[in-house]
This record gives sequence, C-alpha cells and structure tokens, in this order.
Amino acid sequence: QVQLVEAGGGLVQAGGSLRLSCSASGRIVSSYAMAWFRQAPGKEREFVARINWSSGSTYDGDSVKGRFTISRDKAKNTVHLQMNSLKPEDTAVYYCAARLILAESYDYWGQGTQVTVSS
Repeated sequence: QVQLVEAGGGLVQAGGSLRLSCSASGRIVSSYAMAWFRQAPGKEREFVARINWSSGSTYDGDSVKGRFTISRDKAKNTVHLQMNSLKPEDTAVYYCAARLILAESYDYWGQGTQVTVSS
C-alpha cells in the first residue's frame, strides 16, 4: 500500500510561482512512476507530469511544458511540482498519483490540493 499526501497549494497571481509537494509513505519501489494530475471545475482530469522513481526521467503534459517541473527526493520519499509562470487556466485541484511503471492505470491517489491563479 502507498499513501500520498499533497501540500503547497494556495492562491497566487498570474505570472507567479508555487511548489507542490507529495509525501509518499508505504512501499515506494524503484518500479513505480509518480505523477501529477489536475482537475478544474466542470472539466475532466488532466495529466500534468510524470517521473520515473528509479531513473528520474520525466514527461510533461503539453499544457505545462516549459513552465512546470516535476522532481523527486528519494531520501524523503517526496515528489515536487515546481509551477512557474502560472496562468488563470492552471486553476484546479492538483492530485498526486502513483502506479507501477508497467501498469495501465494509477492505483494510488492523494486527496488533492487546491491551486487558484488570479488574473
């Protein structure tokens, strides 16, 4: 079992920055991938970024490329999402998720943290 807890959300003006954190407890093994998703009111959940826990390789969603950076701290079992140049359309609840690399879906989810970007 893996438990995920997000932190770091809040209210920021357009053009500003926020850093989200996802603390993982339980068994995080080298064969896991960690990711961030987001969901705005009335919209479907959207993939934001993913990181391979073992290698550190990353993949970003098209809407955040060049602005958001995902990283992981193995010693602290934590995944971060550095969000720069924030736009009002980035407003959403951000969720941390985990899955085995070869799995088709994410098995573990955090409770989410709200990010609001004002214009």
